[in-house]
Amino acid sequence: MPLLSKVDEHHLRTVLRARAGEEVVVTDGHGSWSLCEVHDRELVRMSEVHRDPAAPETVLYLAPLKGDRSEWAVAKATELGVSRIVPLVSARLAVKFKGDVRDKILLRWRRIADESCGQCRRTHAVIVEHPVSVGELGPDVAVADFDGESDWTGIRAVAIGPEGGWAPDEVLPSRRRLSLGPTVLRAETAGVVAASLMAFGSGGWGFNLTGERDG
Repeated sequence: MPLLSKVDEHHLRTVLRARAGEEVVVTDGHGSWSLCEVHDRELVRMSEVHRDPAAPETVLYLAPLKGDRSEWAVAKATELGVSRIVPLVSARLAVKFKGDVRDKILLRWRRIADESCGQCRRTHAVIVEHPVSVGELGPDVAVADFDGESDWTGIRAVAIGPEGGWAPDEVLPSRRRLSLGPTVLRAETAGVVAASLMAFGSGGWGFNLTGERDG
C-alpha cells in the first residue's frame, strides 16, 4: 500500500479534492510508478509498478530574481525536464540571498519543483541543490551570453545570470558561452529557453536540434 507524506496527503485530498474511487498515478520520485485508487483512508495499488528510465541529466544554474519570477522559472524548467536546479550567487544579484531569506527561497523552490513534477506527471523528481557562486561552477558548465555560440548539441549544464547580467571579469574568458537567440531576454525567460535547448541538445526529448527524431 503506498504511503503519502502529510504534504502529499493534503495536496491530494484538499487541493486536488480527490474522492474515493478516483484513480491517480503515484510515484516514488525515482522513476517507479503505479496506478492507485483513492480510498477514504488509504491508496490501493491497481497496477503493477512500472519503471521509467531517467533522461540524460541536465542542470540549470539560476540566479535568484525579484518577486516570483524565479519561482515561475523553476516551475517551467521542471516541466521541461531539467534534472537539477542550482541557485547561483552572482555579483549583481538584485535580491537579498542570505540567512533566513535564502533558506525560505530554497524551501519554496523545492516545493514548487515537487508540485510541478506532479502537475506534469514526472516520475523522476527534480533536485534543487544548495547555492553555489559563479566561481564554484565546474568546467563543464556553460554560461548564457548574448554574443555566445549557437551550438547547444550535448550541452548538459548552463548558468543564467541575474537581471543586471554578469559583472566584468566575473566569468572567465575560457568558459564556454552560449547564445539564447537574437533578442535580449528577461532572466526568467532565459532560464526557460536554456532548459528547452538543453532538452533538445541532450536528446532528452527524443529529438535533436535539427528537428529529426533520434533513433
